[in-house]
Amino acid sequence: MYAEQRMRLLPPAPDPAVLEAFDVAGRDGPIPVRFYRATAAPVPRPLLVFFHGGGWMLGSLESYDTICRRLAVKADCGVLSVGYRLAPESPFPAAVHDAIDATRWCSQHLAKLGSAPSLLAVGGDSAGGNLAAVVALEDRARREFGLALQVLIYPVTDVSAECPSYLRNAAGYMLTAAAMRAFIASYVPDVRDRVDPRASPLLAADLSGLPRALVISAEFDPLVDENANYAQRLDAAGVDTRYVCFPGMIHPFFTLGGLIDAAAEAEDLIAAELRALV
Repeated sequence: MYAEQRMRLLPPAPDPAVLEAFDVAGRDGPIPVRFYRATAAPVPRPLLVFFHGGGWMLGSLESYDTICRRLAVKADCGVLSVGYRLAPESPFPAAVHDAIDATRWCSQHLAKLGSAPSLLAVGGDSAGGNLAAVVALEDRARREFGLALQVLIYPVTDVSAECPSYLRNAAGYMLTAAAMRAFIASYVPDVRDRVDPRASPLLAADLSGLPRALVISAEFDPLVDENANYAQRLDAAGVDTRYVCFPGMIHPFFTLGGLIDAAAEAEDLIAAELRALV
């Protein structure tokens, strides 16, 4: 029901030159992915490793197919969409492992994917934005992927505490504070894990040395305060950061392009950042 309702709210889906579905190797087993590329030309283009939203419980490669098609075509880039494992069957840190392992696979197969080491980015919305931020933090520690950009669309950055916007935007704006609490309880059932920066990147002691960040938020979102806080901390740590809060918007607006013009505006912002990598 969730997927059917959301699919009806999507904008038109363009046809990229390349669209392939396959599995990549992960530490816990194969990870399903979909790869999109705007052009089949051999010129290296940026590659965005994308993690879908849905509170770590919902969302899929299929429900984000239109989003990934549009990003690939608008940015003239490659997009690898990751079908990471979902809670409650696979709680934290399963999704983190899959996100890291899929990004590792991409970094090892850039030529095959039509990209190059200086053109690799990670991104996602909501729970997927959380995973993208975590992958960027893990890469800084491992120095393995050499990420050039992180695209964080209203990301969850702290599952251990609630900012004032949880109260201010608690209900009436599609994503509710109660729903967020349920998602967090399912994904990170052990409260001790909620202070782990792999679950709550806002709690990382140091955010310096991370790749350039585009942080997109929505005014009427329970997460808007933690989005702003994360962007401010990135900027204070010396990370090249662009923070854009869309006035009047609600949490899932990025996936409501069939109804909301601001979704296309957000796509354009992301496309511009990806194109700037070349």
